[in-house]
Amino acid sequence: MSIITADCHLHSHHSGDSEAPMEDMIRRGIELGLKTMCFTEHNDFDYPDGPNGESGSIFLLNADSYLYELITLKEKYADQIQILFGVELGLQPECMRKNAVFAKSYDFDFIIGSSHLCHGRDPYYTKHFYEGITEEEGYREYFVSILENIKKFQNFDVYGHLDYVVRYGPTKDDNYCYEKYKDVIDPILEELLEKEKGIELNTSAVGRGMRDFNPCKDILKRYRELGGELITVGSDAHRPEHIATEYARAAETLVDCGFKYYCVYEKRVPHFIKL
Repeated sequence: MSIITADCHLHSHHSGDSEAPMEDMIRRGIELGLKTMCFTEHNDFDYPDGPNGESGSIFLLNADSYLYELITLKEKYADQIQILFGVELGLQPECMRKNAVFAKSYDFDFIIGSSHLCHGRDPYYTKHFYEGITEEEGYREYFVSILENIKKFQNFDVYGHLDYVVRYGPTKDDNYCYEKYKDVIDPILEELLEKEKGIELNTSAVGRGMRDFNPCKDILKRYRELGGELITVGSDAHRPEHIATEYARAAETLVDCGFKYYCVYEKRVPHFIKL
């Protein structure tokens, strides 16, 4: 089994929730022996202000500034590492037209579609999200909203952190498993496969008090059972010290789930790398 050498979900100071200089991120990736890093800065249209007064506008990406710095550093470190131009689009049904225009406005290598908002509420704000509902109701509403997004928008390559909602659940993944929610998760996987979209193995959840990755191992296994082969690996790092976290475990998990390859997208085309 080979070592995973690509981190395809990274944020720098161009994302509203990171202060990390992009060059520091790249230097750390080189130190770790990565061959490829794909930055996927946040862009979430119509992200609401937070319940404590946080401005939602921080998640609007200045893509020109981001691209200028990325090109500069891509050239500077060209003989040491491959740097790719990606974005993480926050999907909501009412923002599909804006996302469609944005996705076509730049020559991205890679687009992650993700759900940070579920019907206008972010599970990150746990108390606010679960007001008046149970944990199970919140999880189910979130999965249903993903299916709504996929049916309305297809200009992305993989769906990111598919069970992101669990990261911030009242009991996280203590009472969570694929079997409990398969009736709402399987339709998501089937829709992704029909539209020839992939998923990612996001390693960051393990560092957030969870036992498993996003999505959990049984979802990864189910995606593979259904015929899915398009899978990327990303740490979702917002700081250099979190780059490529738990990568040995990630490689082992993918092999255990039946994957023989992971993917790196360049110019929106998947390249398969043997595990």
